[in-house]
Amino acid sequence: MAQKPRGRPKAFNDKTDQNTVQALDRGLDILTHVAQNPGRTLSEIAEETGEAIATVFRALVTLQGHGMVEVDEPGQFWHIGPGAFRVGSAFLRRTKVVERARQPMDQLMRETGETANLGIEVRDEVLFVAQVETYEAIRAFFPPGTRAPMHSSGIGKALLAWYPEEKTRGILARKGLEKFTSLTLTSESALLRDLSRTRDRGFAIDDQERAEGMRCVAAPIFNAHGEPVAGLSVSGPAFRMGLSDATRIGALVRAAADQVTEATGGTRPA
Repeated sequence: MAQKPRGRPKAFNDKTDQNTVQALDRGLDILTHVAQNPGRTLSEIAEETGEAIATVFRALVTLQGHGMVEVDEPGQFWHIGPGAFRVGSAFLRRTKVVERARQPMDQLMRETGETANLGIEVRDEVLFVAQVETYEAIRAFFPPGTRAPMHSSGIGKALLAWYPEEKTRGILARKGLEKFTSLTLTSESALLRDLSRTRDRGFAIDDQERAEGMRCVAAPIFNAHGEPVAGLSVSGPAFRMGLSDATRIGALVRAAADQVTEATGGTRPA
């Protein structure tokens, strides 16, 4: 009995642009745009994506048929649909980290009074996968699916600090060091010094480097090989989270991250 092929067809090569389905690629770009910009009309989506209205309409109707998007009929505003949630949930089920982090994140929020976040690195960026919000009216908000630059976020810097230097430099070379505020670290030497301090103290600090008036303290979660695979953080407004609070909050965040590391069978490197 012939064995069924498990990999790519032999006729295919390694050039990504020659192996993609253009219509599917375009449809996924439109899906991503709707997810990041909810409540847009057909014409707005077409204008913002640079696609023809007819192309966008066909893609949206196809996605709607699979429950990936839905439309508010009175105003014809497009939103992400429940089908997309089911697909995203399948991604989260690949790892035990989200499940195991829930209780430590709840505890962090109660102990600090600020929002607790869980993030991983995807394609050289931080992808937030879970959050426990504080009850405070003014708070940090990074809903699951939100992305952030590595060099200017607490979780990003926590991961970069424990990556092999070659990997860290590769990410910085590919993504650059965009300036978001006057406190963003925009030189590689300054960032590497900050990452060294991060390793020494066991947690990273985002001191208003991504958004003015917001601070974040983060620590990495490790796998069984002692490699950083995720990060826990606490974020809040600078007027409540002073730099003088960083040591206290950092100890709590690191303890919570170590708890998740242990619960998922990971090992913190010596």
